[in-house]
Amino acid sequence: MPILQTDPWRVQFFKDVLCPGDVTIPTKDWEAWTLLPRHRWIYDKLAVALSQGLDAAPHGVPPPRYPVFSKPMINLRSMGAGSMPIPDEATYRANLQPGYFWATLLTGAHVSTDAAVVNGEVRWWRHATGATAPGGTFDYWHVHAEPRPEIEAWCGAWSRKHLNGYSGMANFETIGGRIIEAHLRFADQWPDLYGEGWVHALVRLYTEGQWVFDDAQRADGYSVVLFAPHGPAYRHPPAETIAQALAVPGVSSVQISFHEDRDPSHHSMPPGGFRLAIVNAASLDGGCAAREILYRQMVPAARFR
Repeated sequence: MPILQTDPWRVQFFKDVLCPGDVTIPTKDWEAWTLLPRHRWIYDKLAVALSQGLDAAPHGVPPPRYPVFSKPMINLRSMGAGSMPIPDEATYRANLQPGYFWATLLTGAHVSTDAAVVNGEVRWWRHATGATAPGGTFDYWHVHAEPRPEIEAWCGAWSRKHLNGYSGMANFETIGGRIIEAHLRFADQWPDLYGEGWVHALVRLYTEGQWVFDDAQRADGYSVVLFAPHGPAYRHPPAETIAQALAVPGVSSVQISFHEDRDPSHHSMPPGGFRLAIVNAASLDGGCAAREILYRQMVPAARFR
């Protein structure tokens, strides 16, 4: 399948859409970095910060003021690994690490934005915000129907300047309307929430360099996440449990988002929990009800190695 998807729980979104064999659509950062050498520099988060005029520098260069935010310059495994706020000089000196940088500590809404880009010009936007939970986890993501004009203005201008010559999907993570990360792919967690025909439009973007999508029926959606404590060896639920979750009104997909045949420590997860499943739904209540069904089956059945 030329739509590259290494997570078996997300193949469901793409398996029924034809894509030419000579076209490759990345869904992971490491794939995009390999496929798109001209624009791979945007995975350097320090470079992205500096491109927007933010205060930022590698560890070893003292910040002129605190607080700041620290994280790896490049992290293709995502999930916020290694990120932390630094309130003062003592904390900074205690956490100096090679390959890390600090930047202005931004405030405001944390938004994930998918954008369809044609030669640097954004032709389609969709924004999502997360309800945070402890330890870098999220309770759920709200995929909004409404636009975010301030983000679209800032990221649109940035894209025209820095992604000239690029056609494909881009994902921007912003805080307070400023980019903290940019990716040469889309959020493959919720394509079913973007509406009927969206994956076909995705394929056309990469095959023809055009964005053609009827977005008149866009609606809010929710991607509800099931996290559980680190430590146990979790197992996938039986098919009848997944069918029960899918039968909840408004639920469009269930993703069991880990490999049960791998050591749990080999998954990239935030410190606050191990992600077991994702439920996409048209309503938050429906997504939470389906998550509860999965929780009752999966968490009590967990065993320690």
